Amino acid sequence: MSSVKIAMLGLGSMNGAILAGLLGSGVPPENVTVTNRSEASAQRSRDEYGVTALAEESAPGANLEAVAEADVVFLGVKPHQITDLCTEIREAVRPDAAVVSVAAAVTLDMMQSALRQNQPAIRTMPNTPLSVGAGVVGLAPGDHATQEQAETVAELLSAAGRVHILDEPQIDALTGVAGSGPAYAFYLAEHMAAAGVEMGLDPDLAAALAAQTLYGAGTMLVENLGALDAAQLRRNVTSPNGTTEQAIRTFDEADMGHTIRAGAKASSERAAEISQSLR
Repeated sequence: MSSVKIAMLGLGSMNGAILAGLLGSGVPPENVTVTNRSEASAQRSRDEYGVTALAEESAPGANLEAVAEADVVFLGVKPHQITDLCTEIREAVRPDAAVVSVAAAVTLDMMQSALRQNQPAIRTMPNTPLSVGAGVVGLAPGDHATQEQAETVAELLSAAGRVHILDEPQIDALTGVAGSGPAYAFYLAEHMAAAGVEMGLDPDLAAALAAQTLYGAGTMLVENLGALDAAQLRRNVTSPNGTTEQAIRTFDEADMGHTIRAGAKASSERAAEISQSLR
């Protein structure tokens, strides 16, 4: 990866997390060019990351300059701005460069229609734990992206999380499970902590207990992938007639399993609706 030249157009939270992962994995800062809207933001990028940073306010052709020599171009702007950005760079980006969207709901067809004909395009769906190196990324290559390009982008993104290459129709399902998933975990932690407070714990202690418990449980899940699934891990800590069994019984009586599945499906359906609205 040390020879791959990378352009990052827009350095919001997601592209910023990806950039931190790239640099942490050994990608040389001199191989990365980023664009920011303001000169102040560009200077912060230079100071924080040591990369080449161009400001659109002082250099209107910043995006074109950034992509000119890039092997991989990450588009990190808002979803409704992606196709305009593709149109902007279509003649400047190299024909063999992979153009990668990290924006939710933007389909490959939208990207490919705005880019040069046969331009390799890749759609990704990352989640926010990329910012702490523990994210999940769904990656769907377009018709003109080679297997090598998909693997290169997957390797770059794996510096900040686990990457799963899949077909584009699966992206919305991944959104329902993983894209929105961190909020489900935060929601659970929120209510675990609230229960602790109701039972007399100090709020800070209750919040710490919930956070560390979810962190530990998540670590166990990841470390046991392929060996023990979530259901078995749950059974392993649920003694008959014990405290955990009583909690799980209460959850089952409230049909929480159905509610969680319904929420994930609603997230997936909303992702599809947003894609339609962007067309």
